[in-house]
Amino acid sequence: MKVSTTVSASILLMLAPMINVWADAAEHGVDFSAVYDGEGLVNARGGEHKGAVYLGALRLPLTVDGERLLGWRGSTLFLNGLVTHGGRPSGLVGDAQGVSNLEAPAGWQIYEAWVQQNLSENRISVLIGRYDINTEFYRLQSASLFLNSSFGVGPEFAQSGQGGPSIFPNTSVGCRLAVKPTPNTVIRAAILDGVPIDRSEGRHAVFQRGDGLLLIGEGALLSRPVSGGNPAGSRFRIGRGPAYRPYDGKIAVGGWLYTAMFDDLSEQDPEGNPVRHRGSAGAYVIGDELVYRSTVRSGREIKVFAELGLGDARVNRFGLYAGGGVTVAGLLSALENDELGFAVARARNGSHFVEFHRRQTLPVKEAETTIELSYLFQLGKHLALQPDLQYVVHPGTDPTRNDGMALALRFEISF
Repeated sequence: MKVSTTVSASILLMLAPMINVWADAAEHGVDFSAVYDGEGLVNARGGEHKGAVYLGALRLPLTVDGERLLGWRGSTLFLNGLVTHGGRPSGLVGDAQGVSNLEAPAGWQIYEAWVQQNLSENRISVLIGRYDINTEFYRLQSASLFLNSSFGVGPEFAQSGQGGPSIFPNTSVGCRLAVKPTPNTVIRAAILDGVPIDRSEGRHAVFQRGDGLLLIGEGALLSRPVSGGNPAGSRFRIGRGPAYRPYDGKIAVGGWLYTAMFDDLSEQDPEGNPVRHRGSAGAYVIGDELVYRSTVRSGREIKVFAELGLGDARVNRFGLYAGGGVTVAGLLSALENDELGFAVARARNGSHFVEFHRRQTLPVKEAETTIELSYLFQLGKHLALQPDLQYVVHPGTDPTRNDGMALALRFEISF
């Protein structure tokens, strides 16, 4: 017992300088955290084949308040490391939308690295660097509960361009401008490299010839909670992006445009080569609304959300996406925070994709539909669990595959 006490005291003495340095850094506006998301998923029936996989992602965000550390008023510096590993759930289910928003190639990278400057009493914000557009664009708080990738960015946009837009797990470099004409109105626009930094065969590049640019803009109108308090939307949760200021309602309209050249999926020139198109564009409208809040128990509320996206069917697989759902928070009084959600995501193949399959005499269904039921609950300050069920109708729009059913358990540990 005496030896154990001595060892414990020695460990505390060794850690004391590190604790002091950490506390001093926090006081000067330097904040570091670690968040690990892990998920076990089983494809119980249908799809490509039955089986189970495990996958995970470790995020290491570092935020520096420029004013507190450097005296640089209104500035923020942000660095986010990402380590991903594990299997491919969509390889089991055979779906095209992505049953897990954690799925990514194994490896590590600098996921985000940017500097932001706010001006005019935070009514204007400029951000430059490597940046995930889904932390601000095409984003709904209620939708972020769900694990299917379509509830982050719709597949008509997420699967566009050369390697996708600047979203998880592969981002690109650019500049974002945000303006708040009124406290509850936000207008955002961003210009980024048209191709993410991490490319095929392990290459890394920025603004190479032929990349073109990705332009995206969004206007959002929000309604904020009347009372101060701590609404359910502000609590810790499994989801995408950093902590956010909660709202009761949001409606946003956005559009995107690539400036590069793209091959048509079905049309050919007289020599038999794909017709080339200059540019590719799409648009979306999303909404999130609180429909019930209990006056008896704090945190109990019901929200509904809807998403509609239009893609470029000439060069992209999906020409139309529609999704929506309902979330119920504060179900069990025994739990401080819990949330139940039901949602549906439907991705429809574009006409040129269907025409290509027709010419090749390959059977194809019109659309893939995923129905998701998810329940999130928190255990203490550092752990959350989320069992999840997804039923996929026509996985991959392949008529030879039976409907798939994926069962998952996700957990998140944060410090």
